[in-house]
Order: sequence, then structure tokens, then C-alpha cells
Amino acid sequence: MITNLARNVQAFTSNVFLVTGDRPVLVDTGANFDVVDAVRSEVDDLEAVILTHTHRDHVGNLAAVKDAFGVDAWGYDTSIEGVDHAIADEEQVRLGDHEYVALHTPGHKDDHLCFYSEGAGILFAGDLIFQNGSFGRTDLEEGDRTTLIESIDRVLERIDPSLAAMHTGHGPSVTSDPYDHVELSARMARQS
Repeated sequence: MITNLARNVQAFTSNVFLVTGDRPVLVDTGANFDVVDAVRSEVDDLEAVILTHTHRDHVGNLAAVKDAFGVDAWGYDTSIEGVDHAIADEEQVRLGDHEYVALHTPGHKDDHLCFYSEGAGILFAGDLIFQNGSFGRTDLEEGDRTTLIESIDRVLERIDPSLAAMHTGHGPSVTSDPYDHVELSARMARQS
């Protein structure tokens, strides 16, 4: 099961996805709210924190989560403070009950990862792709529009049109034709 713990939070934060099952993990920790209590209201323990990228709104609560649950954080770049273990491009990562492939998808930030499970039909898109053709900002440090387009295209080539759900770093998850939203993001990123 996948639950967005930041769904009703009225603060500047990213979405925070608790993935339960065989390996309970938190995908991003958010910022500016008590995510530890939110996790504890759902599960007794976590096995890891998985990071889509390390912008402040996605990792502001990282230290608190690591301290509270005694877990390590996994992300693309271990030279960044708080990232304990590297996840390589194309590496398999278990989130809950399913295997996901990690896709290095820079353009919004150099250490950005998306996670895709073909078996579950689920994509964690981070801040690369959002609903209705929106896409990640490229006006921040490390942002690059050409690279972002290449990353969206890479995800589009990898996912299946039968994709069941796309969980994004901000805004609602997409459960109705998420593949179409990824296609639209690829087109919109070229037009802006």
C-alpha cells in the first residue's frame, strides 16, 4: 500500500510516500511538518528512506526520520549530506512488496531518481513529471531544460501504456491514464 503522509499538510513540503509491505520504506521525507508522528500512525517501523532527490523540501525531515527509526537514507549521490548509500542508475530497489528499477533522471537536479515497477505498474516520478503535462523546474541550480527533456523521454521509453499510477513529488498522484500525463509532459517541456 502507498500512502501520501503529506496529503493534507499546509506547509512547504514535498509529498511523502509511505510504502508498506515486505520492506516498509519512506520515499522522500518532506519538510516543515512532523512526519515522524505521521509514519508512526501508520506503521511501527521503517527499513529505509529512499530519496528521489535532495532539494530541501524533500529532505528537510531526513535527520528526524533517521533518528526516530534508526534507518539509513538511499539516494543517487552519497557526497550529499544525509545520503548514506548510493542507488545506481538501473539498480533494482525493493519498495514495499515490489521491485523497482531506479532511473537516473537529471534536469531538475543532478541527483534526481525516478523509480518504476513494471510488475506493479507504478512510477515514483519525483519532481521530473507532474499531472496534466507539468514538469520539474529548471530555473534552480543544476536545472537544465535539455537534460530534463532527455530524462522525461527516458522514462516515457521505459514505462508501459498500462501504467496504473504515477506518484509525484508535489500535487496529487495520477491514477487515471498516467502514461498520457507523461507523454503530455514530454510535449509541454519542448514548448515552454
